[in-house]
Amino acid sequence: MGVPLPPAANTHESGEPLERAQRDVVALGIAIAALILFVGIGGRVMPQILRSWLGMQQPPDMLLTNALLLNVALLIFGWRRYEELRREVGVRRIAEEKARALAESDPLTGCRNRRGITPAIDEMLRVAHEQQQEVALLLIDLDNFKTINDRCGHKAGDAVLVETAMRIERLLPADGICARMGGDEFACAFTFDEGDRARADRLAADIVGAISTPVTVADLTIDVTVSVGLAASRQPGNGNSQPDAEMLIHWSDIAMYHAKKSGRDRHAWFEPQMESEIRFRNALESGLRRGIGAGEFVPYYQQQIDIQTGKLVGFEMLARWKSPEFGIVSPDMFIPLAEDLGVIDKLSESLIRAALEDAKGWNPELTLAVNISPLQLRDPWFAQKLLRLLTECGFPPQRFEIEITESCLHENIAVVRSILTSLKNQGVKVSLDDFGTGFSSLAQLRALPFDRLKIDRSFVTELANEGANSELVAAIVALGRGLGLPIVAEGIENDEALAALRKLGDIKGQGFLYGKPEDAEATLERLMAQAAREISPANHSLPESKRAAG
Repeated sequence: MGVPLPPAANTHESGEPLERAQRDVVALGIAIAALILFVGIGGRVMPQILRSWLGMQQPPDMLLTNALLLNVALLIFGWRRYEELRREVGVRRIAEEKARALAESDPLTGCRNRRGITPAIDEMLRVAHEQQQEVALLLIDLDNFKTINDRCGHKAGDAVLVETAMRIERLLPADGICARMGGDEFACAFTFDEGDRARADRLAADIVGAISTPVTVADLTIDVTVSVGLAASRQPGNGNSQPDAEMLIHWSDIAMYHAKKSGRDRHAWFEPQMESEIRFRNALESGLRRGIGAGEFVPYYQQQIDIQTGKLVGFEMLARWKSPEFGIVSPDMFIPLAEDLGVIDKLSESLIRAALEDAKGWNPELTLAVNISPLQLRDPWFAQKLLRLLTECGFPPQRFEIEITESCLHENIAVVRSILTSLKNQGVKVSLDDFGTGFSSLAQLRALPFDRLKIDRSFVTELANEGANSELVAAIVALGRGLGLPIVAEGIENDEALAALRKLGDIKGQGFLYGKPEDAEATLERLMAQAAREISPANHSLPESKRAAG
């Protein structure tokens, strides 16, 4: 099949190609006429000229001789024009082939691009179907590639992409094809015998291992990991239905997302139920974006109690999504999604603003604690935004507390320290949440301006088990006491855990033993009565239902 000419040479909208085509037709007509005349005149005049040169006859008529010479000149002109056209067509064909190659290949890595691999996969699918084989497609995405670009520079990032493409192509079988789909995403396809998916599994594992080998660029050593999604042309339960290239890419993309969600640096096969999960996630994404503007995200409040006196000292704000489509959605589901979508700042601000308005009506002695996403602490202006919010709502900073997890300490520690120091200077308290589950060091605890430590609920829950080892919790309490940091225990759900914590000294606690988180209206109706008095030590250790009955 011929390659279409560029539009300017294929239409009459451009004057220059049209004039050239008209000239070529005229030249062709002249050459044909000259050839006919040459045959007619030459057959008569040429013998006369030959006999005249031999002295056997008078020269032929000058008019006929001139006509013959004119025919010869026209034939030479026609031949030269033919040669020019042949060379021009050859040059144009080379240029078109080069343009097509550029359009279907990636200029950085030299392998195919998405436009170039799609027809190649379709052809591979056709041949594999005829030969009773399967086609495997691997979609390969570099994990956290943006971080490599940001930290090492785009030149180093380009070098990583080139090296990645080379490592993939070295591992591919002879019939394999590879493409850079765009950005940091690659795809490769190859055929294998029907039912022999172990071959594709091995190749995917080899690719993950090969790319994970550090890349050296100048004086930098860059660690790279990838997530790989696999899809095969024959899907269980799909009968003899044959997917096209776009469908195979779509399946691989879903599997690749599943591999990332499962922890990255691994590969995963596409399974039909994954598509349902993706549809659900897409519905959640749409609902989340819509819900922020519609005020569907509301603060819930969980009591924080002095476990020795039973006094209510404050509340922790917990976010809930009251979705008309999905019902009450827990933050474990929508917070990571909001972080992925880049809307966590907007969501957090709306929740904090609502919580501050609610807390203004509480007893002035009660504090309000909120959780802060690690992504928010990447913003160097976060402290100023939060302080402005407190000012706009007229809420005293001394009653406000933020809780950050240990994962925040592995971000830009200088930026985190600056943010926390700015907030602390204005009276805001800072707690280290889920202490003991991460990798914070004593140096970080001393260097950062924390006001308290929160023991993770997993440790507190263990205290209720018979024969449980409470030494770890005791060590955390002792560490906090040595650093001058008060302790808050999360997840107090029964009397056994409460009794064990009471033995460790002055600790604040929260958990279902004191009641489940409730919205603002229920908090005012059921808990504000307790904010003006202390809960009696004999009564506060009972489950909420028994206290209410008393």
